[in-house]
Amino acid sequence: MAEEKKSRLYALKPIIERWPAVSKPEGHVNFRTKIFWTILCLVIYFILTNVMIFGLKGDVIDLFEQYRFIMAGASGSIMHLGIGPIVTASIILQLFVGAKIINLDLTKKEDKAIYQGTQKILVIVMIIVEAVPQIFGYLQPSGGMVGMVGPEMANLIIVLQLIMGALLVFFMDELISKWGIGSGISLFIAAGVSQAIFTGLFNWLPVQSGVISLSNPPAGVIPGTYYMATSMSLGDMMSWGYQTMFIGAPSIGYQNAIIPLIGTIVIFFIVVYAESSRIELPLAHGKVRGARGRYPIRLIYASNIPVILMAALLANINMFAMLLYNSKLPLLGHQWWLGKYDMAISTQPLAGGAWYLSSPGGINNWLMPIMGGGYGGHAAWQFAIKIIIYLTVMIFGSILFAKFWIETTNMGAADVAKQIQGSGMQIPGFRRDPRVLKKVLERYIPVVTVIGGAAVGALAGFADLIGTVGNASGTGVLLTVGIMIRMYEDIAKEQAMEMHPVLRGFFGNE
Repeated sequence: MAEEKKSRLYALKPIIERWPAVSKPEGHVNFRTKIFWTILCLVIYFILTNVMIFGLKGDVIDLFEQYRFIMAGASGSIMHLGIGPIVTASIILQLFVGAKIINLDLTKKEDKAIYQGTQKILVIVMIIVEAVPQIFGYLQPSGGMVGMVGPEMANLIIVLQLIMGALLVFFMDELISKWGIGSGISLFIAAGVSQAIFTGLFNWLPVQSGVISLSNPPAGVIPGTYYMATSMSLGDMMSWGYQTMFIGAPSIGYQNAIIPLIGTIVIFFIVVYAESSRIELPLAHGKVRGARGRYPIRLIYASNIPVILMAALLANINMFAMLLYNSKLPLLGHQWWLGKYDMAISTQPLAGGAWYLSSPGGINNWLMPIMGGGYGGHAAWQFAIKIIIYLTVMIFGSILFAKFWIETTNMGAADVAKQIQGSGMQIPGFRRDPRVLKKVLERYIPVVTVIGGAAVGALAGFADLIGTVGNASGTGVLLTVGIMIRMYEDIAKEQAMEMHPVLRGFFGNE
């Protein structure tokens, strides 16, 4: 009977066992080795973001333009797909397991191995699914490439380069998770967003090519604000200067203004405070008298992963809505209510369901239209509804993914109880029994998971309303701050385990 209840995914077990993967270290990996592999992957990532796709036409239409920094890639480069296929595969499996469509019990070691192996296979499938549509009018081969090998072969070469880049990201993520520190996905997101923020702050080059002028100021917020403040007349300052310096001017492409800078700073401090908020359970060693400690349960318990998954989900919704609008499929093709697009203007939706789910993109794109009575064919009330829908989806979606995430990453009450029990620690006043520990942890972990998921979803949503320096998106900044804090803590933990090997068992490393 037990065999009959097994998931059909067990049929993939022979493939999973032979699937190419980065081998796990057989013993403890020392701190220097972990730092080496982490930095090496980061350097390779930056190099690959500057390697452009061979044979590509100059005009690149980016399906992920709105979510580019969260996708951790560079438009038109070999890293064009970024981490999109990895997180999309994770979303699909989490939703299927959570809805019981796939019968897997992730508390069982064998089922979890099948889950992780299936996810690797699904990543390859999603790489192909996201790579192939790019050649249908978005990433077009150059005339020279077409003349040399023909249109079909030219398109195939572009798709193969996209697949190669996505596979490199996948294996680097796996390499960091097994031989490095932290998560490769998180590290690549932080790297891309940090680069965008630095450029948005200090870029002295003009917004558009040409000579610097009041209609073409330096793109960075610091040199741009200084130039406008010292070059404008009092009349210009009163009529349009203050507005440009504080909230930007999309008409001239100037986005790095003072309000987005303040928004970025505010997000930084809120995330630092939220990351430091925690409940600490007292622990005592069962055999060594006087040996005490604390187990911290963070407010943002599931970290920033729920927001990454939500952003990837919205990016995929935008991509498929765009593909459907530009297709001739019956019933679904070119339907404005799914999402209306004008590729000559932007890859962002202009109307329909995709527009209501798209990022607000800063004050200029929602508050000013509401105060002005509407913009772009939308009334003020439609912009207000869009903001409500976007925040609701971000908050409730992040809660859902937070709950799924802790169940798939040994962060649930049962797994934490086993870790504490295995380290020889116990909660004073309670029997040294994992079932008792589990009941105590169940008072906190599920509640904190929901509150933390809602908190990061709300923070990301409100950050997108304010706007950020470098146009990195509020979600990207929130993720980056959280990632950097976790990276610092992971490095401190690795150093502590290097000095005190007994701690490895408590942290689940051995």
